[in-house]
Amino acid sequence: MIRSVAYASCYVYSPSGTGAVCARSRLLRTLLKAGDRAFMRKYALRVRQQAAESPLWADFFDATAALVPVPRSTPYVAAGKWPAENLAVALLSEGLGSTVWPGLHRIRAVRRSSTSAPGARPTVHLHYESLYIERLKSPPERIVLIDDVVTRGRTLLAAASCIHDALPCAEIRAFALVRTMGFITGVQRLLDPCRGEIRWISGDARRTP
Repeated sequence: MIRSVAYASCYVYSPSGTGAVCARSRLLRTLLKAGDRAFMRKYALRVRQQAAESPLWADFFDATAALVPVPRSTPYVAAGKWPAENLAVALLSEGLGSTVWPGLHRIRAVRRSSTSAPGARPTVHLHYESLYIERLKSPPERIVLIDDVVTRGRTLLAAASCIHDALPCAEIRAFALVRTMGFITGVQRLLDPCRGEIRWISGDARRTP
């Protein structure tokens, strides 16, 4: 298990906060989970604008990076793209990577964190053991994991560890369009770009910020 992975995020989501901004954040998450491609293109453009304007992201996205969508909680079935892959495709269309490589797979289902009780949510190790990465003849030097929503960061840390084990020379980062703000009463603004870290601390993932 790697000790940390750098991550970036663009928007915030409040699961239970009150007020107009919190309500908008829940609508954003709902639309994101629906995986609408036009919606993804709209927000990928916002990400490109932030990447161009914000010093936080000056070296995060790169034209040489492979965008690797994080798999859903169940093994893949041939029924179209899932939200993380649609997001990765939209980001690629905005010039924020060199290719989309859906080579990280879920081989065993895990519970969805959003529908699990706090004590029953999948651990980092459970996520890690459920993942498989395809072998490449010419592996990319830079990888950005793409996910729609990050909560604690367990899935992203497990995915980064899986890729690191297979491609130890690759530089790995993670991006989630929305980050959950579950430990505060509400949020004041929806667009709130950040750059931080997901670390392995005391046997679990910890996301900052």
